[in-house]
Amino acid sequence: MSDVRMIEVLLGRIVIHEQGDSHYIVLVEKGGKRHFPIVIGRAEVSEIRRVIANEEVPRPLTHQLAHAIARSLGAEVVRTEIVNLARNTFFALLILRREADGTEVAIDARPSDAVALALRAKAQIFVAESVLEQVRTDHDGPDPLPPPSPPAP
Repeated sequence: MSDVRMIEVLLGRIVIHEQGDSHYIVLVEKGGKRHFPIVIGRAEVSEIRRVIANEEVPRPLTHQLAHAIARSLGAEVVRTEIVNLARNTFFALLILRREADGTEVAIDARPSDAVALALRAKAQIFVAESVLEQVRTDHDGPDPLPPPSPPAP
């Protein structure tokens, strides 16, 4: 990881709207209370649901295929990093490690795909502290304001 402070998050909730296309996941700070939603597409929510429910499909779908390709090429998904938020769009990196030499490779990815692949690979998910502070929907956790100064004598 880079010099950016990264916070590990876990999948907290999946919200599926059967009649529409507004599905989302909620990522929760590991060991903390901060959390935030990410809107995701039908394919990604279906894959995440399959992973959580331990459901198998008879033929590989896109996320299973991507995971199998990485493994067959001697790489493993080691983590997902949600690194930026710009113009209401999250940006993520999917981090793969080459088994032959341990080299890590970062691949630009949509967060929904990166999270789905991380869950399939049982890999960690991280979010940049700065992104978490921008998007968190709770009121717990670190206070962004400095502590008050003591009164003057």
